[in-house]
Amino acid sequence: MYLLGYDIGSSSVKASLVQRESGKCVASAFYPKTEAPIKALKPGWAEQDPDMWWENLKLATADVLQQSGANPAEIEGIGISYQMHGLVCVDKEGKPLRDAIIWCDSRAVPYGNMAFEVLEADTCLSHLLNSPGNFTASKLAWVKANEPELFAKIHKIMLPGDYIAMKLSGQMNTTVSGLSEGMFWDFKNNCLSKDLMNYYGFSEDLIADIVPTFAVQATVNASAAAELGLAAGTPIAYRGGDQPNNALSLNVMKPGELATTGGTSGVVYGVLGEVNYDKLSRVNTFAHVNHSAEQTRLGVLLCINGTGILNAWMKRTVAPEGIGYAEMNELAATVPVGAEGLSVIPFGNGAERVLQNENPGASVHGINFNIHTKAHLVRAAQEGIAFSFAYGMEIMRDMGMQIETIKAGHANLFLSPLFRQTLANVTGATIELYDTDGAVGAAKGAGIGVGVYKDSDEAFATLEHKATVKPEADTEACKAAYALWKKYI
Repeated sequence: MYLLGYDIGSSSVKASLVQRESGKCVASAFYPKTEAPIKALKPGWAEQDPDMWWENLKLATADVLQQSGANPAEIEGIGISYQMHGLVCVDKEGKPLRDAIIWCDSRAVPYGNMAFEVLEADTCLSHLLNSPGNFTASKLAWVKANEPELFAKIHKIMLPGDYIAMKLSGQMNTTVSGLSEGMFWDFKNNCLSKDLMNYYGFSEDLIADIVPTFAVQATVNASAAAELGLAAGTPIAYRGGDQPNNALSLNVMKPGELATTGGTSGVVYGVLGEVNYDKLSRVNTFAHVNHSAEQTRLGVLLCINGTGILNAWMKRTVAPEGIGYAEMNELAATVPVGAEGLSVIPFGNGAERVLQNENPGASVHGINFNIHTKAHLVRAAQEGIAFSFAYGMEIMRDMGMQIETIKAGHANLFLSPLFRQTLANVTGATIELYDTDGAVGAAKGAGIGVGVYKDSDEAFATLEHKATVKPEADTEACKAAYALWKKYI
């Protein structure tokens, strides 16, 4: 028997087929093979055609079925992970009225900032746990103000994962986790935010029916089954945004656990067991996939823009020509902790919420022409990235999070022994590395939703552990380098 997971990204759509009994991925595929286009009609805009996601999903589904030779009738459940914060507007027939405004579109910032000012910070933070910012609700406010005729035709609004679930089933629904990432959820009253809905002039009729994150939310209808080669009636049993889903994929479900990624940008996602927020709004807080009225589980999200992209820039620009990342890591390890007083500030890829939206850029401090080499620069860059993670984790600790374990996929920056040891040393946390991905996590989420796994511990019991990194006994040099680094931000 099998479970099917989809990961609807802005670059591609991935499908993974997991054998339920072994927990192993038996086939995976992604489309398109080159990065999916993003339309930028004006500076700061970013849109995609929702039906492009569907077409790529069809290709990925056909590929995994062909690779595996699986009987579609043996697929017990479907799970969906998706790019967060997007806005899809559909009519009564479920057809998109415009291209989706996706996560990296910044046009709605003024609308969210004005809402934060009018509704006041204390109200927004204590109820929404965030500033309305550039999230889905503010994107919808932009549509209402700038495309009023189109706004009047909207039957329901959806997140990208909601749209794909609707295409699979013909049913329009959403989750509390999804509503919270769009800034529609009032955590104090455990309902749709009347304050924000009234301020923006939104009818509650625009919101799709709410279903549990782990449950049979709908089933594949005959039309979608014919398009995809799936069996009609297959349950759609899990849905989560990409960062909560990444945490699920690492079985990060309990307070104090963290999931991290270190790709082009870096993300730290920690689970909080009580309703709380950062008074300076330096992190985002959403309902985690296992949040409920009876059990508070919040995902505290920290995004750091200048992580893997800085490491790639160092490889391209500073490291000796022709060497790979592994050799670059070895080069960096030839100089001592702290790079002999050299500090690199990594924020060279845009403003940082963790720094209260200040944009210090990237910079190098303390350079000594007599001693510092390429190796020092490469080491200081990786240490600076690790320090930026640690800085964000200090905010999480201030919110009441007890950080003991950091889980990550064995990929990207976490392939660097220097980076991961620096992160362990400066935070005092143990790092656990696993082989996993979002589509596999979504598939196992569906297994929880249909009840073939009793909980996440059973679903991820077969998660392949790659390495454990513990803080070293002597971390004073690392902590001194971190203290010096903080003086420059």
